[in-house]
This record gives sequence, C-alpha cells and structure tokens, in this order.
Amino acid sequence: MPRYLMLRTPSANRVYAGEAATLTEAELKITAPFAADVGDTDVAGVGYLGFDAPDLTEGQLDVVARQSACFALFRQEGDLLAPVALPRPLVLDDDLVTIPKYQGKTNEQFTHLLLGVTLAAVTREPTGPRQILDPLAGRGTTLSTALMLGHDAHGVEGDEKAFEQMVSFYRTYLRRKRIKHAADTSSVRREGKVIGRRFEGEIRRDGEALHITAFTGDTRDSASLFGRKKFDAIVTDAPYGVAHGSATTDVRGVSGHRDRSPAGLLREALPVWAGQLMHGGALGLSWNTFGLSREDLAALLTDAGLTVRSGGAWEQFAHRVDSSIKRDLIVAVKP
Repeated sequence: MPRYLMLRTPSANRVYAGEAATLTEAELKITAPFAADVGDTDVAGVGYLGFDAPDLTEGQLDVVARQSACFALFRQEGDLLAPVALPRPLVLDDDLVTIPKYQGKTNEQFTHLLLGVTLAAVTREPTGPRQILDPLAGRGTTLSTALMLGHDAHGVEGDEKAFEQMVSFYRTYLRRKRIKHAADTSSVRREGKVIGRRFEGEIRRDGEALHITAFTGDTRDSASLFGRKKFDAIVTDAPYGVAHGSATTDVRGVSGHRDRSPAGLLREALPVWAGQLMHGGALGLSWNTFGLSREDLAALLTDAGLTVRSGGAWEQFAHRVDSSIKRDLIVAVKP
C-alpha cells in the first residue's frame, strides 16, 4: 500500500505551530477514514504527516486538500518523494480569513480544523452548500472560513461593534476583490419594535451563489431570529473566561451582565442550538477546559438531546493556548 506524506502549512502563530503535529494527526484520522497508520514522519529533517492508503481517488484527494494545515502532498517511492497534485478546495481566497487582525481572534487554522472535524460527523447527505451556523460569531472568522470552503454561513453576535466591523470588512473585501455580490443591512422588528439588525449577502462565483446572514442579538435567541431555518452544522468558539480587549466584547451572560464563564451561557444556549440542527447534523464547540470540564460539557450536550463523539482521535485535540487557556473541542450529533 502506498505511503503518502502531507507537508503542513507553517502557522504564523508560534504556540499553535507547536501543537500542530498532534492536532492535524487527529484531524486526518477523523476526516479521512481511508488513511491508515497515520503518524508524524521525518524526512531529511522536515516533518510530514504520513499515512498509508490505496491509490487516492479524486474525492479522497479533495479530503486531503481540505485538511486545515495541508500545504502539499507527496507519494513516497523508496527514497524519493513524488509530488501529488491536489484539487483546489477554496471557493474564495484565503485572505478572506487572514486579513482581519485583532486581539482575541481565534487562530485561522484551528477554526478550519474545527469546521472540518464537525462536518466529518454530519451523517445527512448534502443537498447543496452545507448550512453552517456560528451562534457566537464575533467578527466572523468561522463565517469566513465556511464561505471560503464553499458553504453558506450564518451567525449571531451580541456585540454590535463586532457586528459592524464584520459587515464593514465583508463589504470592503468583496468590493476590492471585484467579486460579484449583493449585500444589505436592515432592521429586525418584532411586534413593531426594532430588536436588532440583520446583514444578508449573496456572493456569486463561477455561476454558483453562496449566502451569508448575520444577526445582532443574544445567542439564546438564535432560534427565534432564524425562525424555521435548520442547519447542517453549528460551529462555534465558546467564551474562554478571560479578558480580550474591550469590556463590551463579551457575550452577555445569564445575569444580563458581563459573563466570562461559559458554563451558565452554554447551559441555556445548547438546547436552543440543538433545536436548530437538522437530524444528522453536528455541533462542534471549542472551549477553555480550565472553566468547564469535558465531562460536564458532554453532559450538557447529552441533556440537549445530542450524541457526543468520544474516544480515540475525538479526544486528542486538547492543547495549551496560554497560561490561562487550555483549549479543546467536542463534537456531538443530532440523531
């Protein structure tokens, strides 16, 4: 059976780069079931992620190309490495994700990984672009990653300033890149009262259309904001329980005041999010384990009617971000 070696993209984030070998190994094990004997390999002092597989099909090459850190792929032939051409998985350029820089932004490669691992758990067949929801959208890293990979993106964000910055960036980016699009921001009314704002956009590339929708509002009102719409996957990064910049950027907690602890928020939000999933859809969540244990979070997901993926590679994503954050991810499926 041929041996393939994947060269990882260097990460601009030094801390994340130090964890990339373990994280990308677990990612490949979950997203590429055809890969066997997955493990780190060193060739002439350069690290690769190696795996065995029969001659890769077009679909399998697409899976490899969609790995969060895939830079190039080689087939090992004795002492030689033969380059393997990979399809281009990106519908939009990756600068859609990398251009925005701000304090507290989640590492782009990790967001890509979280989205890919979550979609790998979805059991329902696609009927078009996957419908992705980030109910804690921030300034849109997850939404941009979804669009970049050819999915429709939807979000809810409680901080109006972050919402405005996200909308401004999309308008500027699409205009400067001369991408055909339509975009509009409007007021959201309930019972005659304005309760928030909505951004809607359509991006047209190569005869296909991608859609983005984002609301201002409390994430626990996500279901009422989107109405009957359901999603293939919900992918989000929970509050870490530490300060990142402005005092107004945190999601509002159960008390109505600033809430840096994810436990109270997730206890109320997870049942709402679970109700927005299609059957066979998946919820992928990253969080700070210093504020909430994996066991407690799994119990909250189970109470919300979801089935948690556990064991093996599913539990190999924990990594240190800094002295106050040990990040992990968890994925659960709606039966």
